[in-house]
Amino acid sequence: MPTLRLAVPADAVAGAAMHAACWREAYAPYVDEELLERRLADVARWNAAWLRHIVDGPPRLLAEADGELVGFAAAGPSRDDDPPTPHELYAIYVRASWWGTGLGQTLWEAVAPDGPCSLWVLEANARAQGFYRRNGFVADGAREHYAGLDASEIRMVKT
Repeated sequence: MPTLRLAVPADAVAGAAMHAACWREAYAPYVDEELLERRLADVARWNAAWLRHIVDGPPRLLAEADGELVGFAAAGPSRDDDPPTPHELYAIYVRASWWGTGLGQTLWEAVAPDGPCSLWVLEANARAQGFYRRNGFVADGAREHYAGLDASEIRMVKT
C-alpha cells in the first residue's frame, strides 16, 4: 500500500501531473475528449493551482508508491452557497492502476471529517457514486452543470 503524507510546495508540479492523469482516466468515458484535453493543456495553470492549494490549504493528502504520486484527497469546509453539511470532500483521486486496491478507501478514511459531509460527483460516473454510497453518502437531489467539462454533477451527502 502506498505511503500517505501531506503535500508540501515541492509536490506542486508532480501533484498537478498526477491530478491531470487522474482526470484523463476517470473522466474520459463521460466527457468530450477534446474538451477534457483543452482543460488539461494549461500545465502552468494546473501547477499554480496545486501550489496555491498546498500553501493556502486545506491540506492535501498524497499517496506515494515507489517515489510516484498515485492519488490524493482533500476535505474542508463546505463551499456551497447553501450548504447541506458543514464539511465537503473536495477531491479524492486515485490512478487507474490503483483502482480496486483499497487506496481510495484509505484516503477517504484519512481525510473524512468528523460530522456530516457533502461532495459533488459527475452524474454519469456510476463507479465513483458506488464508492461514495458504500461510505454512507446518498444523492440529495441537487444537480449542477459543470461548464468546465460540459457535464452534469450531483451532490451526495453523508449525515
